[in-house]
Amino acid sequence: MTRRATRPAEALDAFIAAKRDIDTMLARLTALSAEHFNAQPDEITWGHVGTLEHYRARLREITDAAFGEGEHAA
Repeated sequence: MTRRATRPAEALDAFIAAKRDIDTMLARLTALSAEHFNAQPDEITWGHVGTLEHYRARLREITDAAFGEGEHAA
């Protein structure tokens, strides 16, 4: 079998591995969100807000790219 013939299988394996990593990251973020990002309501500061805004901005970049929205809109 030539290298060229194995590329689709290698690409599929790499795709599945990347998807698995993304699924793991999303599950961890979902769990952290359910715990209010480990913040206690009576201890919230503007630092917590800034951190969450940073997370939101990065996630917005990802969702805009994935769905062709924002600066990625056609």
